[in-house]
Amino acid sequence: MSNNKNTSKLWKFFWGVLGSILILVLALFIPWTSGNLSSHPNPATGYEESLQRIEAFESAEGVDFNPQCRTRFMTHGQKVENVIVLIHGYTNCPQQFAELGTQLFDLGHNVLIMPLPHHGLADRVTLDQANLTAEELAEYGDRVVDIAQGLGDHVTVAGFSGGGVTTAWLAQHRSDIDLAVILSPGFGFSAVPTALTAPVMNFYLIRPNSFVWWDPDLKDKDGVKHAYAQYSTRALAQILRLSFSVQADARRRAPVAKVTLYITNANDPDINLMLAYQVLKDWQSHGTGSFRTYEFGLENKLPHDFIDRAQPDQQVDFVNPILIDLLTK
Repeated sequence: MSNNKNTSKLWKFFWGVLGSILILVLALFIPWTSGNLSSHPNPATGYEESLQRIEAFESAEGVDFNPQCRTRFMTHGQKVENVIVLIHGYTNCPQQFAELGTQLFDLGHNVLIMPLPHHGLADRVTLDQANLTAEELAEYGDRVVDIAQGLGDHVTVAGFSGGGVTTAWLAQHRSDIDLAVILSPGFGFSAVPTALTAPVMNFYLIRPNSFVWWDPDLKDKDGVKHAYAQYSTRALAQILRLSFSVQADARRRAPVAKVTLYITNANDPDINLMLAYQVLKDWQSHGTGSFRTYEFGLENKLPHDFIDRAQPDQQVDFVNPILIDLLTK
């Protein structure tokens, strides 16, 4: 009789352990996106107030900034019909959009390019970028849109890669954006299978941060002197947190931006195109909202960063006229 009791206890213990393991495994596949990622709009009431907010942002940049990476505000001296906010990608800075921004300014638009949090420092191997959080990206997004309200009657926000995820989040939350332009959004990475994106993110959120060289051979000797030479695993996980927040919202409702323009690159070697296409599909499934799409084809052979002339294998002279046409229609 006692043997039966012991056997029963062993089986209960076994099933308890197995159940706990299964729960832990399942938990890994659920994105840990907890945190306050809600929008808190506080739009500027006019041009002068927007200027004051820009100046406050600039004053916080400090002496340790790369001069090329400081806030770029290209203004016609007053509020104009259109203002275009450009949000650069992760580890880059406003210099990434400098050429496109100047071309848009020459067409009569006010243009604002502000560095993402923990970006733009002169030290290309700074440890500070590991402090980036999804909450900061959402707060940054609200802040640039708030400023833009005083700079133009119509507000366009265009973001690339990690900046594209921020722009997608803004499209989901800010109805005062007239055109949200999402360029090659980094909702996931090509090196990580789609099904493993959530567990990989969760893993890098809890393990100690590490840095990885973009180019292990050149390290900090590569030619893009205004961009960081390495990336932070913790920071990438935080970008994915914002990404999963957007994905969850996209399954529930369409974006509230008046028009959403979704631009992808079929040849992109870095982002998970399946996840990028899925977000667009989820948005469109609601049958509401206004969408435009454009895709650079495989035959164009564009690199991931098709914005920054300093990057290798550029075709900026081909890309920029197309982007300008799409942004200013």
